[in-house]
Amino acid sequence: MTSNPFDEFRARYENDWLLLCREVLNITPDPEQADVLLDIQRGERRISIRSGHGRGKTTTLAVAIVCQTLVRFPQRTVATAPTSAQLFDVLAADTKALFRSLPQAWQDVFEIKSESITHRASPEKSYVVFKTSRSETPEAMAGVHMDEGWVLLIGDEASGIPEAVFTAGHGSMSGKNCTTVLAGNPVRTAGLFYDTHHTLARGSRTDGGGWKTYHWSCFKTEGVLHPRITQDFVDEAGERYGIGTNDYLVRVLGEFPRAEADAIISYELLQAALHREVACANVRPIWGVDPARMGADRSALAKRKGNHLLENVKTWKDLDLMQLVGRIKHEWDTSPTDRRPELICVDSIGMGAGVVDRLNELGLPVRGVNVSETSALSSDQYLNLKVELYYRAEQWFRERQCTLNGDARLAAQLGWAHRDYTSSGKMKVKDTGKYSPDRGEAFLMTFADMAAAAIYGTSGGTTSWKHPLQREIKCIV
Repeated sequence: MTSNPFDEFRARYENDWLLLCREVLNITPDPEQADVLLDIQRGERRISIRSGHGRGKTTTLAVAIVCQTLVRFPQRTVATAPTSAQLFDVLAADTKALFRSLPQAWQDVFEIKSESITHRASPEKSYVVFKTSRSETPEAMAGVHMDEGWVLLIGDEASGIPEAVFTAGHGSMSGKNCTTVLAGNPVRTAGLFYDTHHTLARGSRTDGGGWKTYHWSCFKTEGVLHPRITQDFVDEAGERYGIGTNDYLVRVLGEFPRAEADAIISYELLQAALHREVACANVRPIWGVDPARMGADRSALAKRKGNHLLENVKTWKDLDLMQLVGRIKHEWDTSPTDRRPELICVDSIGMGAGVVDRLNELGLPVRGVNVSETSALSSDQYLNLKVELYYRAEQWFRERQCTLNGDARLAAQLGWAHRDYTSSGKMKVKDTGKYSPDRGEAFLMTFADMAAAAIYGTSGGTTSWKHPLQREIKCIV
């Protein structure tokens, strides 16, 4: 009787996924990755991994998906992430690349599509599905239950997955051979992913149940980097975010952020907006400019269109006044008509006044903003307009319908701002004195149009940018 090579394959590797990695996938997992793969192989039901950047968590998830699919039948695997970029450009892409590296006989067994990988002969009994997690459509992990067979649920960048997705998918874990694996940078101090490392963690329960947790730092031991991580990455992270900041804790050390009661814009709000996918509002953009005043500083240009930061904030170093004007004019000239701003708000303190005058001569819709002057609307609450703009930005983030489109440096700089109070009880921005928030302050300028609109129109006045503001306090000139 002729033997079945697929049965022989499964017999060899079903209970030795690490051997499958070495002999079939040509991968040698590091010890931490191996521990997770062995947990899934043995049937551990709930696994949660908090990790710094570059530690190979997504690769681990992709390898787990391939191992499950090759050696278990019937089986259903569902993988999800909060953004399509993370899910399809990273996790799904890594998974498909591993499938395409298999021997041709195995490649012929599966059909690879844009959002799924299915067993050609039995697509309903063995498949991998990739579904983006959205709060308005929380079914990403739902309906995967199997009475006989195996279920594997994967949540990548799990801090960002809406809680409704986990609630809807709870029933998929009702079978006897089910595993859920959550992994990601620990950016939020609330939600299921956070709870799996705290109140729901195995060590915190008296019944021996709960989630088995892993913590993957970029350091193998104190002062010694993990072999996957370069010193350049850690040094750059320290320079970009600041050692000891929440961004450094999350991205390098794989730790949850500290609660900062005096942060004007919370770390959680900033991280939630970093890669959020929302439709762009149908409004004209507003540009904000923060001219450099010292040699170490950079001039910055932010472009916001309603609820979208259109692109990463642009910065330039060592530009004189006319050179900066030339860069802004070039941005205007090369922007499509629908991306040209309704207003360009420029911090007019120092050399900014000259930038305003020259852009005005060139016919651009520019207005100077003096952030040190009295708040436009809440002079009894805020020390100056700068504080008001921070709180206008905070409200923008709080509504949770906005996106920074991946500008991590901007998010980090906005997170540096902390509130303080004058002796009269007015809020002010605490000066850290360590970093120059050029990107953040250019972004704040995109909210200065709201202060202008509050002065105009309320008494029938014009909103034309060509007319100066008329009011008793000098905030925007």
